[in-house]
Amino acid sequence: MNVQQNQISAKDAANAAPAERRAVRADYQTEDDKDMLRAARDLTKDLGEAKAGVYWPDMLISAGVGYAGIAVAILSSSLAITIAAGIIAALALYRALMFIHELTHIKKSALPGFRLGWNLMVGIPMLTPSFMYEGVHVIHHKRTQYGTVEDPEYLPLALMKPWSLPLFVLVALLAPIALIVRFGILVPVGVVVPPVRRFVWERFSSLSINPVFRRKPPEGEFRKRVLWQEISASIWAIAILLSPLVIDWRPLLIALAIASLAAVLNQLRTLVAHLWENEGEAMTVTAQFLDSVNVPPPGRIAEVWAPVGLRYHALHHLMPSMPYHDLPEAHRRLKRELGNGSTYEGANHAGMFPLVGRIARSTMIKR
Repeated sequence: MNVQQNQISAKDAANAAPAERRAVRADYQTEDDKDMLRAARDLTKDLGEAKAGVYWPDMLISAGVGYAGIAVAILSSSLAITIAAGIIAALALYRALMFIHELTHIKKSALPGFRLGWNLMVGIPMLTPSFMYEGVHVIHHKRTQYGTVEDPEYLPLALMKPWSLPLFVLVALLAPIALIVRFGILVPVGVVVPPVRRFVWERFSSLSINPVFRRKPPEGEFRKRVLWQEISASIWAIAILLSPLVIDWRPLLIALAIASLAAVLNQLRTLVAHLWENEGEAMTVTAQFLDSVNVPPPGRIAEVWAPVGLRYHALHHLMPSMPYHDLPEAHRRLKRELGNGSTYEGANHAGMFPLVGRIARSTMIKR
């Protein structure tokens, strides 16, 4: 394989037709760009330590701003203030929630107490405890399972029907209600009806988008974590369901609207996290990288809709254990070393709207 030719092709493919882009990535289906992988390893050896001084303040401030925004939105008598506070709350809570992604990759010993703290302050109050991602997301990073039917976080969206994209995004509006039903109704029912418990665990216990994915039962230490997280979330969900009996419906409806907005933001980010053009074949690391998306600076808006390092999603697939605060520096080093026209540059994109447009155009192609 002529690596240099394929490096140039990978960059040119960024604006090429879908069939041409898939052909370029096909060049890497059986052989990696070893120069890029070697550079990713060698240039970042001094990075990779999760810093408590970054994680804790970021998470705590995000959660605090989010909950304060909900309070202002509920208590304000001004519609304009309620809307503004609601938007701020959704953005802040969305950022706080995205730390669940970091929890799946960092070692428990790296940040003592952070997993517990996040669950108590964010995961359980938002009915998204960490067990819903732990043990699931790692499958998405396995070389032989990424992009296949076994991947819980992959659908070939770019190859589906045009109506599938708006449906994919809009269904997220119902996520908060679905979570309340899951934890507040189905979990208690499952305690006395084991088949319900098995059904809920297999199908509604993971943050996945692949409808055929079935989750295996938890084991060992993880099973204990699942138990306390699920009981806590269930108690909170039941309290939410009963809250209108104590107070009126307005606080609950405002909180649900804010949570729905955060869920839609996450779904939009998910929509452009990959190019979604793999048809089920196993992929090399390089092919996975090129099917994933970086939205690096100079644009700043990506930090809002792809927070906590998720704007470097392709780079994350090269180095899954790299803490989010080190990804910008890792990106700068690789871009400087590998240069224009490299395979690495082929995964860098301008922003959300061009990506949505490209995926949408791909769905309109007759196959």
